[in-house]
Amino acid sequence: PPDEPEWIFPYTGMSIGDSFFIPTMRPAYMAYMIDTTSKKAGVKIKAYTTTKDGVLGVRAWRVG
Repeated sequence: PPDEPEWIFPYTGMSIGDSFFIPTMRPAYMAYMIDTTSKKAGVKIKAYTTTKDGVLGVRAWRVG
């Protein structure tokens, strides 16, 4: 979508328990993208819609 930048996800540098936060106005779409790209990378990620410092976004944890 034109309103979202192209994201580079840091899966390769993540250990189990690590997380990252991505601010977005479309958290369902971002969670879908994280799910899709993490499977391609062979990494298990759990993503949840949340806020950080009042900013809506998605936090993703490496779980496997």
